[in-house]
Amino acid sequence: IASRALRRLLRGLERGRASGAKQSVLEDGKQGRRTRTAAGVGANAIRREKERKGTRDREAGGRPATATHGADVRGRVEEFGRETKADVVEEMERKNQEELEGLQANVEDAEESLGESDVREGLLAIARFHKRVGDRERAKEAYEKTAEKTVATGQKMDLAFERLQLALFAEDWKEVQEELLRAKVLFEQGGDWERKNRLKVYEALYLMATRDFDGAAKLFLDSIATFTCTELFNYQTFVFYTTVVSAVALERPRLKKEVIDSPEVLSVIGDIPRLADFVNALHDCQYDTFMEAFIPVADMVRADRYLNPHLRYFMRKVRLVAYTQFLSSYKSVTLASMAAHFGVSVEFLDQEISNFVATGRLNCKIDKVAGVIETNRPDAKNGMYRDVIKQGDHLLNQIQKLSRISD
Repeated sequence: IASRALRRLLRGLERGRASGAKQSVLEDGKQGRRTRTAAGVGANAIRREKERKGTRDREAGGRPATATHGADVRGRVEEFGRETKADVVEEMERKNQEELEGLQANVEDAEESLGESDVREGLLAIARFHKRVGDRERAKEAYEKTAEKTVATGQKMDLAFERLQLALFAEDWKEVQEELLRAKVLFEQGGDWERKNRLKVYEALYLMATRDFDGAAKLFLDSIATFTCTELFNYQTFVFYTTVVSAVALERPRLKKEVIDSPEVLSVIGDIPRLADFVNALHDCQYDTFMEAFIPVADMVRADRYLNPHLRYFMRKVRLVAYTQFLSSYKSVTLASMAAHFGVSVEFLDQEISNFVATGRLNCKIDKVAGVIETNRPDAKNGMYRDVIKQGDHLLNQIQKLSRISD
């Protein structure tokens, strides 16, 4: 059952990868329609860019600031083949414009009769309004204006966190990296430990989303007892991320000590379907249970916006961890015995192990005639000796070349 489920999952992934290639070989009768569709999408993108660049000119002419954002939203909705309800959109724009005008009036009133702190609070309210309605560019401008009125380092770090939320929502990883660097500089100027712990969670999320599971696991585990970033996700999701990346990144003893036996993890892992079975079976070498729990965990990874792009990597990596762990206990083992331990067919396992051996991920070889897997563990000392000899030969060759040049 586990092998059939894995096959279905892998076939679905392959179909997803091949869908783009299939589009390029459509018959000539569909070529014109595809061209028109692409042209329409491109026209929408160009229109949105022009609207974004001309925002200030239109505002000067009396056009409401939220109208441009509404046009941008309509363009995005049309890209997905949906129709917008004009009356609903107009009502939403009207309410947004009224709220924005009220916030701007508060800022003007604060500038005339109140202090700098009140002006800052008014500007921050405008920034959060633009963030809430999804107008990223105006939100960034409003946050910069707020930062100019901010003196305390803690408040500056809070603004950095809110800018990070904008970048994370847009999945702009370059901007996320820049904002993380800014936040680290601010912390060095006098940030407190609570904000430092929050910064670790933001950085761990960035590392996980950019496939640095080792770095993400370290930072997630450092924050597990002091998690306060509920603006990003709840504690249950945090434990899910921590467990998934740790299963890939940590060695077996650390996985047991820092994840499986962690009181913080134990308090919520039971609320996440099959996750406890997945990580406990991996550690306890109950590979048939591990393979059964692996499918629903992979489905949760697929459904997550940050982990979804790394689904194939996660599936490949965690299976490799399990196979390596199993083979480390044997000098040789039959394919039938290993397949029985994992609850999969011999054919499926043969293909899996062959792929990992061919790419150099598993140190073993398959005797297909005898149906046996033979492990060949690398000798660390002999490997170091060979590296020294190789590097010494290279150094001697370089010395000989230099001596000939000097002569």
